[in-house]
Amino acid sequence: MDNVCEEEVFSSLFKANSKTVFNYIYYKFGNEEKAYDVVQEAFVKLWENCAKVSAEKAKSYVYTVANNLYLNVIKAEKVRLKYANKSNDTSYESPEFLLEEKEYKEKLDKALNSLPENQRTTFLLNRIDGKKYAEIAEMEGVSVKAIEKRMHLALKSLRDQIEGI
Repeated sequence: MDNVCEEEVFSSLFKANSKTVFNYIYYKFGNEEKAYDVVQEAFVKLWENCAKVSAEKAKSYVYTVANNLYLNVIKAEKVRLKYANKSNDTSYESPEFLLEEKEYKEKLDKALNSLPENQRTTFLLNRIDGKKYAEIAEMEGVSVKAIEKRMHLALKSLRDQIEGI
């Protein structure tokens, strides 16, 4: 059995899971800095408790700690998902196309923001990160059936709010 207190084991756990934990918390928070802080703190807690946590349970431990840290922070805050505008060269696009694209993006952001947090998180983990329902269920600590229902409700809500999805 691997010992989490060994630097190589801890390092490989960090490399294998930190990006997904970051995305998981970022989709909940909508804030990169806060998500980054939570991920760092979650892995610090894993290191501090390395003797108590087996390598098999480390991934689940980090998700649980990260989610608890997130819940502690948002008690006093209202969560709002923001997307970083990716700068891309659109000089060849017509002004009409750019306006339509901007309006569509605003509609999508509004629709995503109107989803309950658990549906939004499930939708983004599946569609943006390509996570399978079983992986999302493990992260969220619920059944695959619950994830399927969340995804169904999220898609239904998005379809109702946005034409063309």
